[in-house]
Amino acid sequence: MASTIQLRVDDDLKTKSDNLFRDLGTDTTTAIRIFLTKAVAMNGFPFEVRKTTADPYVTMTEDEILRKLEVSRAHADEGRLRDADDVVRDMRNKYGL
Repeated sequence: MASTIQLRVDDDLKTKSDNLFRDLGTDTTTAIRIFLTKAVAMNGFPFEVRKTTADPYVTMTEDEILRKLEVSRAHADEGRLRDADDVVRDMRNKYGL
């Protein structure tokens, strides 16, 4: 027998999570199931939960963005990157999706 979990979330959060998980090759329901399975296996949250003291969404200046792009391009030139399809395939294999 299966149980049903219902929860309410902000429309914007639902839309963004649906889009994210679809891009990852799954759906929100499956992502929630993965979260619950991993939480039970780890006997706690499957990620660190802590209070942040700084705003993680601080706007970057144009110079900061350009510096980050420069570093990213250097990494790409050095071959320090992975194809997105490879990353998704590895995730699917790891989590049995």
